[in-house]
Amino acid sequence: MMRIGIVGLPNAGKSTLFNALTQAAAEVGEYPFTTIDPNVAIVEVPDERLDALFELFAPKAEVRERIEFVDIAGLVRGAHEGEGLGNRFLGHIREVDAILHVVRAFEHPNVAHPHGEIDPLADVEAVDAELLLADLESARARLEKAGKAAKSGDKQAIADAELCRGAVAELEAGRRAPREADLLTSKPALVVANVTEGDEVPPELRDLGAIAIGARDEAELAELEPTEAESMRAELGIAAGALERLIAAAYSVLDLITFFTVAADNKEVRAWSVPAGAKAPEAAGRIHTDMQQGFVRAEAIAWDELVAAGSFAAARDQGKLRSEGKDYAVRDGDVLTIKFTG
Repeated sequence: MMRIGIVGLPNAGKSTLFNALTQAAAEVGEYPFTTIDPNVAIVEVPDERLDALFELFAPKAEVRERIEFVDIAGLVRGAHEGEGLGNRFLGHIREVDAILHVVRAFEHPNVAHPHGEIDPLADVEAVDAELLLADLESARARLEKAGKAAKSGDKQAIADAELCRGAVAELEAGRRAPREADLLTSKPALVVANVTEGDEVPPELRDLGAIAIGARDEAELAELEPTEAESMRAELGIAAGALERLIAAAYSVLDLITFFTVAADNKEVRAWSVPAGAKAPEAAGRIHTDMQQGFVRAEAIAWDELVAAGSFAAARDQGKLRSEGKDYAVRDGDVLTIKFTG
């Protein structure tokens, strides 16, 4: 299960967005550090393709992918040195797979900005700087430790020292650490501009691939009945909810795709996420390690082709089912049936 940490400066609207995403009713206030201990909620990933498969097979169990959202305390300048709730903030970020950075882009007379003015790009840079400085401290400490161990000639220690050396060089140049360094700035990150509903992404954030969400309005919509919320969205001209838009963006940032399985006798229809480019045995391993170890082949079909055919039997008669081997790269939307020994 993917874990996404929601971060940002105090009063950026993190907890409001968290409530909109999860309907978890986290405490929301107009003062810094309303969130001290992280709020955590797990949500199911909406997927219209899976809905179509549910309707086709009417399974006893319908299992969606899930995402855990973690609403982390607001960061302040000097967090890498322990200012504010810095140490706890950074520790909680280390535990997530990706970072959702909420940036304030709305005006409100009763909600103070910690730096005195609304400047979305400066806020992004402030958070990024704290993460980078924390990483630099960690990378230097790891380099010192790995460097000492490398003197013994240990190959793993030598490789670790080289990785840390490269990370330190990147961080000292003001760039993010490489993915394999497993540091805070190594994590995939998505910027969300918390706007007044109807506003677009501020121009200065467009190059960052930011998306615009009106957290306050989305939180209010999340409290409505689905039909009422849909009607309200139509009035406001909002095509999709915050959860759908954020999940789509998160999957893109994390470079994930989704495949589906249908269990024998239609007991279960389920969604699974794997990295883009994953081979069939790796996808099988998401289901069960025995399937990966004993992988023989996979029967594959695009979800819409299966729905159009109406059944696996009909799809087989139409020549739509493909037999794929160990080198097959799973495609987004595949329905897979794994054949394995053991």
